[in-house]
Amino acid sequence: MTEKELVAVARLAAENAYVPYSKFPVGAALECPDGKVFTGCNVENAAYGSTICAERTAMCKAVSEGYRVFTKIAIWGKGDDYTVPCGACRQFMSEFSHDMDVISAKGNGEYLSLKLYELLPHSFNKENLT
Repeated sequence: MTEKELVAVARLAAENAYVPYSKFPVGAALECPDGKVFTGCNVENAAYGSTICAERTAMCKAVSEGYRVFTKIAIWGKGDDYTVPCGACRQFMSEFSHDMDVISAKGNGEYLSLKLYELLPHSFNKENLT
């Protein structure tokens, strides 16, 4: 799937977001090496720390289906700036695919693509635990 197509899937996933507090829907589309795509949206909670981001939602769905390696993820948010993953999501993603492409989109569909290791250099992961 092209980056543009993956961004479109992420935008559609945002339609399912539960965002009564921030009013900022985010969608994610995660692609696996075999081409399978998992989607996610942000799900807020009155206890803000219990909120889950779209990226982690998509990754948890994939992991629960047996996937452990990912090639790219597109993240779409309705804002005027690029929707980049928060620090917790960057750390979560690095557990599985530190070199995956992270496609961050604006509400108008413009996007930029970076490697996860560019967004989270020197991450703490299973390769550097020993």
